[in-house]
Amino acid sequence: MLNWFVLNMFFLYFPEDKSEYIPAVLMMAVFVIGAVIVFMLFRRASKREEARVNEKYSELRK
Repeated sequence: MLNWFVLNMFFLYFPEDKSEYIPAVLMMAVFVIGAVIVFMLFRRASKREEARVNEKYSELRK
């Protein structure tokens, strides 16, 4: 099974000219930065929702 996988990896392409990696690195950086921004937005929204829920249920505890 492993031999079949290794032998069929002929589709991998490693360019001689390393400048072909630049667009891929830029796109990866854009997606990573976007993922971090979305993660921070989710955290901020979650904290706001937690504060609203705690405020609402603190009144019910009394």
